[in-house]
Formats: sequence, C-alpha cells, structure tokens
Amino acid sequence: MTPSPVSPVPPVDLELRLVRYFTVVAEELHFGRAADALHLAQPSLSRQIRRLEQQLGARLLDRTPRGTRLTEAGEVFLPQARDLLRTAGRAAASARSAAGQGPFTVGYTTHQIVTPAVREVRRRHPEADVRTLHVDWSEPRAALLDHRVDVVVTRFLFISDDLDITVLYDEPRVLLVPLGHRLADQESVTLADFADEPLPRFTGADRAGANPPGHTNLGALVDTLEDKLELVASGEVVSLAPAGFRGSLRPDIAAVPIEDADPVQVVLATRAGDRHNLFPTFRRAAETHLVPAYAV
Repeated sequence: MTPSPVSPVPPVDLELRLVRYFTVVAEELHFGRAADALHLAQPSLSRQIRRLEQQLGARLLDRTPRGTRLTEAGEVFLPQARDLLRTAGRAAASARSAAGQGPFTVGYTTHQIVTPAVREVRRRHPEADVRTLHVDWSEPRAALLDHRVDVVVTRFLFISDDLDITVLYDEPRVLLVPLGHRLADQESVTLADFADEPLPRFTGADRAGANPPGHTNLGALVDTLEDKLELVASGEVVSLAPAGFRGSLRPDIAAVPIEDADPVQVVLATRAGDRHNLFPTFRRAAETHLVPAYAV
C-alpha cells in the first residue's frame, strides 16, 4: 500500500517587529514597563502580542495577579526569538557592507593605536563614514560576529573560527610580577624560572594562548585586564603580557622580558566572507602605518 504523501508544513510569516515586542515583554515581565520602553500604548502592545501568538498558534505569556509570566511555549520561544533578531541584524549589516553602505567601524583593543591607518582611509575616502570603537580584551571575536565592528586590530589570543586573520607583526612577551618579587630585578627570565608560579585562569574563546602551554598551576579566574593587574600587584599570580604593556603599567608592577616565550601576533581580524568595501584600503594602511610601539 502506497503511503499517503506528507503535507508540507505551511510557512509561518513572523513579523520581526512583533518578535522584538515579545522579547521586551519577556525581559520586563510587565506589560506597562515594556510599553514604556517601546514607546507604545499598553493596549496596543497587548494586541501586538496576541497577534504574534496567533501567528505561532501558541500562547506565550500569561497575566496573573502577581504579574506576567512566560508560558512553557514562551520559555522555549524566547532564546530562539533572540537568535532570530540577532540573525536578522547581522544579515542587514552584511548586506549594507557588501553594498558599501553604512559606516565602516574599526575596532581596537587595549594599547593598539589605529589612528594612522584610520586617518589614511578617511583621506582616501572623504565621503565615507569611518568610525572607531574600543573593544574589550576578551571580545574581539564577539564584536566581529555581532557586527559591532567591521575589522578589529588586536592581539591574536582568540579562536579564529568564522574569521579571516591578517598578521601585522609579532610582539614579544614579558612577565608581570609585583615589585619585590624574586624575579622583579632580573634583566630577563625563561619559562622555567616561573614554572611553579600561579598564573591567572581565563575562560572563553577570547583568551586562547594567554598562558604558556602545559602550565598547570592556575590561580584566580580573571575577566578584565584591571582584575589581572590587581592580582599581580597583590602577589596572588604572575602573568604573561605583551611587551607593549610595559609603558603603561601600574607603579607597583615590574615587567621582565621572557627569553623563550612564543610572541603574540598583532592582527587584523574580519568576518570570513563578509568584508566592507573599505577593508582593502584599511588593510594596506594598517600594514604600512601600524608598527610596534615598544622596545624590549
């Protein structure tokens, strides 16, 4: 007996505007506050949410005497709604970049000076909207994939999946120790000299390679540069750092060159297959003008 053909699932035409309204209500768990945040009248917002629920065929929110809460369907839909909005935003940004429209945003992390290259791009393309944005040391990859920046100049301490990398130069590493530490007055050290010392512990994809391979004595978890420097100054850890940090350290920290540590690469990173039309100009300018600003 020939099985009956399976009917295709009819497409659901979701309006992104309604999806965004739902995410705001889900975050506030209060229609009044959500309406204020969206600059809508509360009855209008309620109608829009009901319209979204009709499109989905599921109730997403319940109003109770204690306030608004997500239904089971709402709990399931919320993270996917956020992903949908992020994907739509990225698609729009990619289209604008491919068309050469919209701003060209250059990201840079701590101690990376992009001014000469940015100035060159502005000189060659005076009609363009060229912007700069400081990116936290732990977020170069996220800033690119979230379309906050079109290119970032940073040290290569992150996973390169979905990215294209252009190496600008190698930067030696130094060891940061508190003043008074047994290694603070040395002209240089080797990895073996501090093999038993605790180093900071990092998490996430944006500090890959911050510690030397095989070093197992890890101390406190750090999320920010300031936290790391505080731990070093207090004597809880020692830490590797790029040589460019030497000129702007706290007065209670010494930086000692490391003879045998692998250098860290300073790179241009972009999204793979998604480059703004100004990127080639910026890359040439960066390769010409962005040079090491340190001496070891």
